[in-house]
Amino acid sequence: MHRRQFLATGAAMAAWSVTTFVPSWAQNAPNLGTPTLPDPGFARQKVGDMEIIAVNDGVARRPLGEEFVRNAPIGEVKAMLASQNLSTDYIDIPFTPFVVVRGSERILIDTGLGEFAPPTAGKFVANLAAAGLQPGDITQVLISHYHGDHINGLRKRDGSWTFPNAKVHVPSVEHAYWMDDAKMAAAPEGLKGAFQGARRVFADMPADKLVVFEPGRTVLPGIASIVAFGHTPGHTLFEATSAGQVFTYLADLTNVPTLFARNPDWAVQFDMDAEAARKVRREMLARVAASNALVGGFHFPFPAFGRKTPAGNGYAFEPVA
Repeated sequence: MHRRQFLATGAAMAAWSVTTFVPSWAQNAPNLGTPTLPDPGFARQKVGDMEIIAVNDGVARRPLGEEFVRNAPIGEVKAMLASQNLSTDYIDIPFTPFVVVRGSERILIDTGLGEFAPPTAGKFVANLAAAGLQPGDITQVLISHYHGDHINGLRKRDGSWTFPNAKVHVPSVEHAYWMDDAKMAAAPEGLKGAFQGARRVFADMPADKLVVFEPGRTVLPGIASIVAFGHTPGHTLFEATSAGQVFTYLADLTNVPTLFARNPDWAVQFDMDAEAARKVRREMLARVAASNALVGGFHFPFPAFGRKTPAGNGYAFEPVA
């Protein structure tokens, strides 16, 4: 990453708390009200012989500022939100991991914030129980990237493992970046909390628990990884296939689909390499729209399942119940 781009990244991702490893935007602003949480906090879809369960971890509300979309005037951003009957004062950002149920396997994709969450998040374990599963039932965990809302749920505040019986599969490029001492030392202050958060989770993870895979290869039988670098250096998507049916997990390809799927060339402030993220966003959205694949996104409005359909310069998200 070039120095100028890296410094810009630090500013864009500023204000991670060193003590909690949660971005400050995830704290609810009282004057903006409280987001409504889904009830029930889980939803199911059949995909061939698999069941995919969306398990909501909660919702964070953040003010809408000029920094949120880095390359579009705030007036255009507000106009896009207003055209969809959404608030122009704030953005609600849901957190939704997914569980693939296949035979005896219970495969979790990303984890949520866990015990490090703001008041309106950290609901994953409770919603998992409501769906009929316990943390000990999880046999595999797939991680798309190392931002705190995707990894913090792996460990509790006391350091113990939330999913004690699971192996944890991580993209090699992502792991190498956040575990690199030189990169951490050179990082702007606003990014150091993210490095520390990744290390809290992974630095002493036992070798028999941590599985490092090469993005673009099969991770588990029937589950392929897809290179989607840009949001972070090793950001990776997953695609589960069964009996000719496909579920594609889009992770943070679009942080808020009402903005960044409708306008795939817009860059959210959290994209570490905005141009790489833009290219892969265009490519993947075109691909899933053409195939009519069932998709899930970590920050999609609950139930977070749906399909992408062409709309104007981009794509609309059509939820499925």
